[in-house]
Amino acid sequence: MVTVPARQGLEAVDILRRTAAPAVGPVLHDGSCDTLGFLVPPGTAAGWDLPGSACTQTWGRGPRVPAEPPVRGTGWLLPPEHPHRVTDPAVLRRALGEAARLIEAADSRR
Repeated sequence: MVTVPARQGLEAVDILRRTAAPAVGPVLHDGSCDTLGFLVPPGTAAGWDLPGSACTQTWGRGPRVPAEPPVRGTGWLLPPEHPHRVTDPAVLRRALGEAARLIEAADSRR
């Protein structure tokens, strides 16, 4: 699971839905809605190095997405629609980068 601050994650969800709808898989929110977690394929954590985010393994090695959130204290922002669909890490990386640029531009206008 790739975890990011909620603002960046929500921007990324919007970007993914507009540009690559089938590419966005299940997304979790924490109880306080401070962070979002994108479910990604097993093994992603080994090569993930995007600043401002963290990637951790949350469930077993199989490709099946659990029906219940895999992390205690979370809920689904986007529930799993297909038991094998997760977000492609390369597509997610691009969306998170674009989201960070949009946020930086918006903040610089204030």
